Amino acid sequence: MAKDAYTLILEAIEAGVYKPGDRLVESELADRFGVSRTPVREALQRMETQAMLTRDGRSLIVASLDHNQLAELYAVRTELEGLAARLAARHATEEEVRVLQSMVAEDKALLGGDPRALSRANKRFHKQIHLASHNRFLVQQLDLVHRSMALMTNTSFAAVGRDVPALAEHDGIVAAIAARDGDAAYEALRAHISKAYETRLRVDAGALKMR
Repeated sequence: MAKDAYTLILEAIEAGVYKPGDRLVESELADRFGVSRTPVREALQRMETQAMLTRDGRSLIVASLDHNQLAELYAVRTELEGLAARLAARHATEEEVRVLQSMVAEDKALLGGDPRALSRANKRFHKQIHLASHNRFLVQQLDLVHRSMALMTNTSFAAVGRDVPALAEHDGIVAAIAARDGDAAYEALRAHISKAYETRLRVDAGALKMR
C-alpha cells in the first residue's frame, strides 16, 4: 500500500532527513516524494496542528522540544507505556508473547551496529507491546506520544554503553508479560523509560558542553 504524504514526511523527520529548525517547503516535498502539492499542503497543515511544525514568519519549520517539553513528554510516556505493559500481561495472546520474545532475541544481533537500526527495532518492540495491550484508545495516545518523539535529534541508543542494558531491560519486560505479572511488567517498563530519559538528558548535556 502506497504511503500518504503525511507518513512520508513524518518518516523523513524520524530518519533525521529533516531536523528541528529545518524549513519545509511544499514544492520541494512534493518533488522529493513524487506526489502533488495538495496532499503535501494538507499533511503540513495537519502536522502544524499537532505541533510537529511551527511557524517562522510565513515558513513552516520542524519544531524542537525544549527541556520542559521533553520532561512533560517523558512523564506521559512513562505512565502510558507502563499501563500498556500491565494490560499486555493481562491480554496478550501466547502468539503475541512469542513474537515479543523473538524480537528481543533478533535485536541482540544488532548490538554494536548502527544505532538507528537498533532505534527502529526498539520502536517495533514498543509498538508490539502497545498492540498487545488490546486497548485501542491507549494505542492511539501512545502513537501521538511517539510521533512527538520524532522531534528529538538523536536516539538514546546512540549513547555509549546504552544498547546492551536496554535490551536486557526488554528481556525483563517480556519475561514479566509472559509470566502474566502485570505489576512487574508495569514497573519494568516504567524503569526502562526512566533510564532512556536519563540517558537522553546525559546526551543532551554532553552536546551542550561541546558547543
